[in-house]
Amino acid sequence: MARRVAVLISGRGSNMVSLVEAASGPGFPARIALVLSNRPDAAGLERARAAGIATAVIDHTQHPTRERFEQAMDALLVEHGIEFICLAGFMRVLTDWFVERWTGRMINIHPSLLPLFRGVNTHRRALEEGVLIHGCTVHFVVPELDAGPIIAQAAVPVVPGDTEESLAARILVQEHRLYPQALRMICDGTARLENGRVVFSNDWDAGGALRSPSP
Repeated sequence: MARRVAVLISGRGSNMVSLVEAASGPGFPARIALVLSNRPDAAGLERARAAGIATAVIDHTQHPTRERFEQAMDALLVEHGIEFICLAGFMRVLTDWFVERWTGRMINIHPSLLPLFRGVNTHRRALEEGVLIHGCTVHFVVPELDAGPIIAQAAVPVVPGDTEESLAARILVQEHRLYPQALRMICDGTARLENGRVVFSNDWDAGGALRSPSP
């Protein structure tokens, strides 16, 4: 049976759309049962409605504390029978209470090859540091920001003349491929969290490599 997943967004929801499209395919082990936003004007809400997905808004500005806001979110998620949460551009720092309540059942996508460039402005920082390979990471969420166990990563070369915008655009393409793959893995049991680490049930080809510049 497909696992019930909620996607939390604050903006346009492009990664949410990639998850919805993947979950609509035959045999996908998850179903996007709810798209929840903390902003009533989030463009992704309309995109979710157009796809026939249930949506909800819990406006953080209408709650006196972060704790009250998260309690309202948690109650709604439980009401919808949610089993896993995907954060997709959800621009709120979550309290330890909420994170620990959903330990092992909440994942996030971050636009860098963690543990490099935690936090914001990842593409600018990558260019400033002169790295030749950059990318994105899907990880389990833990109380420490962008520090959770890694489920999957995708890498892209940094090329001469790259700007923040050009680099971000290439990485976004990989985000849209990687996030559904990672969700599939945790929902079908290919990847699971054990003792603070991700354990994989399948082997894979270890012979490939991305080189930048390529030989």
